[in-house]
Amino acid sequence: MSTIASLEEIEYCDDSIFVMHEKCEKFIPFHKHSKSQLTYVEGGLGYIRFREKLFVIPARHYFWIPAGVEHTFTIGNPATQCRTLFFHTRGDSQSQFYNKVGIYPVNDLLFQMIKFTGQWNGHVLPDDERFVFLQSIKNILPQLSNQSLAVALPFTENERMLKILAYLEDNLSESHTLQSISSKFGVSERTLSRFFQSTLSVSFLQYLKLLRMAKAFRLIIGNEHSLADIAFLCGYQSLSSFSNTFYQVTKTRPSEHLSMPNSLV
Repeated sequence: MSTIASLEEIEYCDDSIFVMHEKCEKFIPFHKHSKSQLTYVEGGLGYIRFREKLFVIPARHYFWIPAGVEHTFTIGNPATQCRTLFFHTRGDSQSQFYNKVGIYPVNDLLFQMIKFTGQWNGHVLPDDERFVFLQSIKNILPQLSNQSLAVALPFTENERMLKILAYLEDNLSESHTLQSISSKFGVSERTLSRFFQSTLSVSFLQYLKLLRMAKAFRLIIGNEHSLADIAFLCGYQSLSSFSNTFYQVTKTRPSEHLSMPNSLV
């Protein structure tokens, strides 16, 4: 059964934990469900969009979405495997972790526990011995997941701004300033600065930094370029400058994403 087709089935039993391991559709439109969601993105790059933000989900990371939060999910490659656990909401008030969206690296312990669930699919009820194991995964998440990855691109439907953002993305290896972009699109620097704040709630420079980090993740996961080349393709003149900015945003170094566990096979 496809992910989209499974969305209704997830709702059939409030008390269960629903397990799903499969290659995901390239795009799942806006939806929400009554269970909290943990999804591990295996070997690819994913994107979760909420109404006002787009989050980047690198490989070897999982995302947590509380129940009732509307979102879309997109993956860069239809061959990407997604490992998803939908949890009942009992006990969610015991930790703030369960009530906020987050993207977290998968450490060795969580990696092995998710791997173990690969033999199961569908509803697991409280009287099933597998339920205790699945529940233990949820219980340890607040202790294992202390640092959320914060590569979140603000989103807008403003057509004028979308043209500016598309230009930045298509020419990301070039050097951009508020002055150069304002000149390119025939507006004053002050107007462009206010435009970013009013439509995206971030500054021009902050958006550009986040956009470069999003591209950096795509290139790192693609494993076709050296880190020095990735730095250049993302608009940085040196590997050290790229690495320092990457650390500022993600609290990790680019090299760390080359050696994390990848496959649950």
